Amino acid sequence: MQSTGIARIFAATQNSAIAFAGVDFGTIIMICIACVLLYLAIVKGFEPLLLMPIAFGMLLANMPGANIMHNEMFVGTGNEEHFVMNFSDILHNGGLFDLLYLGVKLGIYPSLIFMGIGAMTDFSPLISNPKSLLLGAAAQLGVFTAFLGALALGFTMNEAMSIGIIGGADGPTAILVTKTLAPMLLPAIAIAAYSYMALIPIIQPPIMKLLTTKKERSIKMENLRQVSKTEKIIFPIAVSIIVALIVPDAVPLVGMLMLGNLFKESGVADRLSNTAQNELCNIVTIFLGVTVGATASADSFLKLKTLYIILLGLCAFCFSTAGGVLFGKLMCKVTKGKINPLIGSAGVSAVPMAARVSQVVGQKENPTNYLLMHAMGPNVAGVIGSAVAAGVFLTMAKFLG
Repeated sequence: MQSTGIARIFAATQNSAIAFAGVDFGTIIMICIACVLLYLAIVKGFEPLLLMPIAFGMLLANMPGANIMHNEMFVGTGNEEHFVMNFSDILHNGGLFDLLYLGVKLGIYPSLIFMGIGAMTDFSPLISNPKSLLLGAAAQLGVFTAFLGALALGFTMNEAMSIGIIGGADGPTAILVTKTLAPMLLPAIAIAAYSYMALIPIIQPPIMKLLTTKKERSIKMENLRQVSKTEKIIFPIAVSIIVALIVPDAVPLVGMLMLGNLFKESGVADRLSNTAQNELCNIVTIFLGVTVGATASADSFLKLKTLYIILLGLCAFCFSTAGGVLFGKLMCKVTKGKINPLIGSAGVSAVPMAARVSQVVGQKENPTNYLLMHAMGPNVAGVIGSAVAAGVFLTMAKFLG
C-alpha cells in the first residue's frame, strides 16, 4: 500500500518535471500576453465580460501538459490537402476546451449571443427614424476597407474577409466568419475585435471632431416619434424575412437577433426574454470566451500576421467611424441641418457604447444637446449591418470556392 502511494507521488513529480521542461520562450510570451489582457479587463475595465474569459482561456491552454485544447483537431496540422474534422476523435480524445469549442466551430455560440442581444435591444429609434439605417450601412465602410487592405498585404481571400469583419465592431460576428473562413486567425481577430470595441471611447472622438465643425456638433435634433407595439412586433418578423430572401447566409445571426427581440416586444414571453438576456447569454459568453482564448497558442498567435491583423483592425474601426460621420454630414446638408453628423459614428455595432460616445461628444459642444436616442438608431442598424456584411462574405466564399 505504501509503495503504491510512493509510486503515485513519483509519477506526479515526473509529470510536473516534464511539464516544466515544456516551457519554451513562446509559451512564456503567451502567458505574459494573457496576464496583460487580464490586467486590461480587470483593472482598466476593457470589455471585461469577454476579455477576461478570453485571457484566462489563453492562459490555461498555454500551460505545458494541460492538454485541454488541441487546435489540430479543428484545423489540421497544415499538411492535409483537405482536412475534415473528426467528431469521434474530439469526443474520445479531446480535452475540456476541445469539447466546448464545438459550440464555436459549429456556429452555435455567436448565434445564441445574438439572441440575447436581440432580447436586450430596443429597435424603436430605428423604426421611428428609418433613415438611420443608411448611417448603419455607411459605417460598414471599414469592413470593406480592411478587406481590401488585407488583400494588398498578401492575405488570402478568406483571411481578408475574416479580417475585414473586424470593422463591424461586433465580436460574435467576427468569430462566426473567422471560424468558418480562416480558423487559424481566430485568436488574433477575436482579441483585436474585442480590444478595439473597448477602446471606442478613445478611438472615435478625435475622428468625429476632425470631420465635423463646432456648428455641426452643436445641432439639436427633434424628438423621435412614439413607436407603437404593433410596429415593434412586425419589425423583427419583417427584417428576418427580408434578410433571408436577400442574404440567406446572414440568417443564423439576424434571425436569432430578431427572435430575441420578438421575445422582448411580444409581451407574452417574458420568461424567455429574461433567460435570453441573462442566464443563457452569460453562460454562452463564458464558453465562447474561454474557448476562443484557448485557440491562441504560441505557434498560431506569435506571427507577423497577428501584427498586421491588429493594425488592419484599427484601420477598420477608424474608417467605419469616418464612413458614418461623413454620411451623417451628407444627411445634414440634405435635411438642411436637421441631423447632427455625430450620430453617424454610432453606426458601428458596439451597442450601446458607440451611441454613448456620440452623446458625450455632442454634449461637450452643447450642454443642452441630447443625442443618445437618435444615435441608438444607427447603432442598432449597425448590428444588422455587420451581420449582413458577414452574410455577404460567407456567400462570396461559397461562390469563390
